[in-house]
Amino acid sequence: MKKIVDNDNLGLIVFDSIKELGEKIDEKLVKDHGLDPNEYTYIIPIKEIFFEDGHLKVEIKSTIRNKDIFMLTDIGNYSLTYNMHGIENHTSPNDLMTQLKDAIGACDSHTRTINVVMPLLYAGRQHRRNTREALACGMNLHELEEMGNVKSIITFDAHDQGVEHALHNVEFENFFATNEILDELIDDLTLDELKNIVFIAPDNGATGRRNVYLNSFNIKQIHREAGSFVKQRDYNNLVDGKYPIIAHQYCGNDKLDGYTAIISDDMISSGGSMFDCMDELQKYNVKNTYIVTTFCLFTKGVETFDKYYKEGKFKGIYTTNLSYIPEEYKYKEWLHVCDCSKLAAKVIDHIHNDKSITPILSAKDEPIKKLKMKFNK
Repeated sequence: MKKIVDNDNLGLIVFDSIKELGEKIDEKLVKDHGLDPNEYTYIIPIKEIFFEDGHLKVEIKSTIRNKDIFMLTDIGNYSLTYNMHGIENHTSPNDLMTQLKDAIGACDSHTRTINVVMPLLYAGRQHRRNTREALACGMNLHELEEMGNVKSIITFDAHDQGVEHALHNVEFENFFATNEILDELIDDLTLDELKNIVFIAPDNGATGRRNVYLNSFNIKQIHREAGSFVKQRDYNNLVDGKYPIIAHQYCGNDKLDGYTAIISDDMISSGGSMFDCMDELQKYNVKNTYIVTTFCLFTKGVETFDKYYKEGKFKGIYTTNLSYIPEEYKYKEWLHVCDCSKLAAKVIDHIHNDKSITPILSAKDEPIKKLKMKFNK
């Protein structure tokens, strides 16, 4: 059994929902402190209990007194199951959010600080009101703040960072996995593919992310174009929790013969927007298409991605391990899952040791350095 590091007031509470990533982060932190990850750990043991009547609780099985506790949870992990009244249920974001709050309550002010690491932000896509409805993301962030002993909430690629305005006395830190994705994508792109690239936003909300990728390829050897799609939705009908798209129009330079297209967004859910984009780009004779996204939720559409890949409509999706992806999907030839454990460990280390996080947020030159090296070779 591993020994908990006791000469540093750092502790990790890693829920089963994020166990694989949490253990990688722990290993990185232990190594960075000059210890053997086979013998030492920062992970505080806990017991996650689901009762037959649907209630749950978290028991903390080791001391947390005067520690900076980082609670890691993946509210998007639906693979975990529990029995309720004899019926097997899969965990939902609501279950895992309640579990997080229970664990915070279990700490009972014994910690020095509590920091929530929630890569996929709960209800993050519901960032504004369209009808008479609650602002669920803001409400839950505010509830975490009201618990009194939460110091910071750490997330990745928030759909709209404006949700931080729900907080007044808790830090909201939003990081991006852009460099981790580009590190692998740049390795895979050929020099021929790199010569002419069009960066695509699938909707207006994704233009900021598109511009980050556009600027990451800012070297003289690459000719860059920017394009975007405008969505028109039917707001009179709600289908599968979404308003259906009735038109998806491309805006930008339409002379794209032989170009490489890179479509960027924060997440893929059913894939509908991506299929529309790929179909439309085919009309402009784009040669190769790649997709970059922080989260692949895959609520549906995997079979269609298989079909589009076989038809040559795209060459790959580059995503992260920051949220749950079913094991069988990870082996798809077209899916590339980029490891973000090093980035997350660095974030935790900086916040725990009161070091500036600006170098992490502003590390924008790494892709450019890598591209220059690739062309120089």
